[in-house]
Amino acid sequence: MLIDTANAPIFGIDKDGNVNEWNNMARDITKYSKEEVIGKNLVDEFISSVYKKSVKRVLDNALRGQVTANFEFPLFTKDHERVDVLLNATSRRDASNNIVGVVGVGQDITERKKAEGELERVAQDLRALIDTANAPIF
Repeated sequence: MLIDTANAPIFGIDKDGNVNEWNNMARDITKYSKEEVIGKNLVDEFISSVYKKSVKRVLDNALRGQVTANFEFPLFTKDHERVDVLLNATSRRDASNNIVGVVGVGQDITERKKAEGELERVAQDLRALIDTANAPIF
């Protein structure tokens, strides 16, 4: 299946928020197998309490036909490690064009977020060095 082998995490939920699709990349980054997530509520079971409300809002919007692009949130793996995800959520429709769920396509941006944090730390260190220097810096 194309979805299963995609190099991006892809999940699907039904109108009740229960997982009905979970590809190999979603499994690889979360360490939850398809069997462990199918039928479980995505927000209630797999989203940290701090982000439940905002992720639910994005998914509810998609269930009303509104696409959300580039929504960032942390997902926690089975081993309780943080994975930063950039999510695009869109409605899933049946043959009669009725909304039957949501498809989410994500991107693991964990390493990018770490690099951004490190760059910010270095910039702060340089600002502090300049601010406390005893000699003029040109």
